[in-house]
Amino acid sequence: MKIDVLTLFPDMFIPMLSSSIIGRAVENGLLKVNLYNIRDFAKNKHKQVDDYPYGGGHGMILAPQPLFDALYHVLESCQDSKPKVILMSPQGKVLNQELAKQLAQEQHMVIICGHYEGVDQRVIDKFVDLEVSIGDYVLTGGELPAMVLIDCVARLIPGVVGNPESTKDESFARGLLEYPQYTRPYNYEGYTVPDVLLSGNHQEISRWRLKESLRNTLKKRPDLLERAELSPYEIELLKEVKQEMEGS
Repeated sequence: MKIDVLTLFPDMFIPMLSSSIIGRAVENGLLKVNLYNIRDFAKNKHKQVDDYPYGGGHGMILAPQPLFDALYHVLESCQDSKPKVILMSPQGKVLNQELAKQLAQEQHMVIICGHYEGVDQRVIDKFVDLEVSIGDYVLTGGELPAMVLIDCVARLIPGVVGNPESTKDESFARGLLEYPQYTRPYNYEGYTVPDVLLSGNHQEISRWRLKESLRNTLKKRPDLLERAELSPYEIELLKEVKQEMEGS
């Protein structure tokens, strides 16, 4: 996957793109990220990229000229197909695992990091295919949300995560939170590992994990269960969980 990032602070991305799983994905050629400084496309003497909003109001707005020219520059190299252009914005569609899966199918994305009080609407009207938010709160800029989006999407690209099976049972992968995980030692300060996990009975382990996934979701994010499409077997397990929780 190729991702072009338009930002006022490209240096913020360097540690992320050179570390851990994302760093290895870049090194192995599974992910290519190009960073473009929006100021480099400003035509005024002082490389100013913002201006006061028409109609008055607080704060400054990212002006159209630098972003138009930056996007023209990025898009002119796309001969075969237009990339998906995404604006990181608190007004956007909230990022979730389903959206991440959809975006992981893209071959090329362009991410615009918003700043100040917003972006001139003409940039959105002309170029933007999708506005994305990482939550119902406001940050100082779109760089951190862009990093979250890149990380969330990139790890779904085949080959990025060493064992692709490891992403299947993760929280939100199928609308439920993940089951609890344990490692050695068996007993630590009086806290022990559930015996079923040491039984070697894979059917019982699978049942325990599904049941605990349902329990975890019911306790922490019951709203997810309202949207989850549960099988008859899962519905029965959920009933067991509710009975156990009511009796405890």
